[in-house]
Amino acid sequence: MSLPQPPPGGAPSAPVPFAFTAEADQFRSNVAPPPRERPSAGQIAGRLLFGLTLMAGLAGALVLGMPALSQDGSPAQTQHSVASDGR
Repeated sequence: MSLPQPPPGGAPSAPVPFAFTAEADQFRSNVAPPPRERPSAGQIAGRLLFGLTLMAGLAGALVLGMPALSQDGSPAQTQHSVASDGR
């Protein structure tokens, strides 16, 4: 009793699992994807309004935050306790 021998060249006679991935570059599709849909006027207006809202929020935060970030040239008055005056 003898075992079956592979054909000359060493290639097995049974198909190799996942051989389609090795041959994937041979099969190119000639089908183009569909063109993108153009946004409607309402979508454009909504995106514009959203962007303007974000920009106004950032500008408002900057305007409201500037006084807290500024340094005054005059020194602040030091506070002292009234209870320590009577001693």
